Amino acid sequence: MNEFINRTIFGALYVAVVVCCVVFSQTATLYLFLAVTIAAVLEFHKLMKSPTSTTLWSLSAAVILYMGNGELLFKVILILLLIGALVAEVFRRGDAPIRDWSNVVFSVFMLAWPLSLMNQILEMGEWSTTRYILLALFVCIWANDSGAYCVGSLIGKHKMIPRVSPGKSWEGLVGGFIFSLIAGYIFSIFVKEYSLLQWLIIAFTISVFGTFGDLVESMIKRSVGVKDSGKFLPGHGGVLDRFDSILLATPVLWLLLQLFEIIQ
Repeated sequence: MNEFINRTIFGALYVAVVVCCVVFSQTATLYLFLAVTIAAVLEFHKLMKSPTSTTLWSLSAAVILYMGNGELLFKVILILLLIGALVAEVFRRGDAPIRDWSNVVFSVFMLAWPLSLMNQILEMGEWSTTRYILLALFVCIWANDSGAYCVGSLIGKHKMIPRVSPGKSWEGLVGGFIFSLIAGYIFSIFVKEYSLLQWLIIAFTISVFGTFGDLVESMIKRSVGVKDSGKFLPGHGGVLDRFDSILLATPVLWLLLQLFEIIQ
């Protein structure tokens, strides 16, 4: 009972913070997800039991990538940091230098990069519109998770990939898609810059790749033998547990929006 109460209270708080930042302040959104980026990188390297030097290289590269927003100077610095991290492994005499450097690359491009793309999405047009696109990313993921859980709990019998995520079923997958499409339909009513078809494509894409992101994070946790990635949010696990779905959904959403711009 206490766990259920904690999950409900902190889940509502998490949703409120994300929604308020995204809807009311672009600056608050920038710094909120900078904090999430730093926390996610630290949590990932704690799971991987990375040496301190590897973690520091990752943090430096992740912050540069996040704050650079695609500018050339920051790209150059990022490349130099990644090369520096590799050269540092030569002198560190670690037990698994290539694995440690690979963890640097993973944390930069699979954690910091997707989160940095949120800033680029916000700057793709007028903030009065783009903030709702970013909000849709989260709402469609939450709708997908809720639909998958409800339908999977009620009628889920056929397991998707039990060795990675025993709780997920094919029935739940379909339920998640339906809930996410409903969310996309609702956004199409209020945000007219995209057509109903485009909103449904956005919602379905987020649902599909959000699910893959969740499965990838589950695979990482199983590979190191843990149930939760951390203790960031009582009742909900770590930062990666809360933001796993956006790690693949955000880059694909960014690409989809670019395609919409070309078509229009």
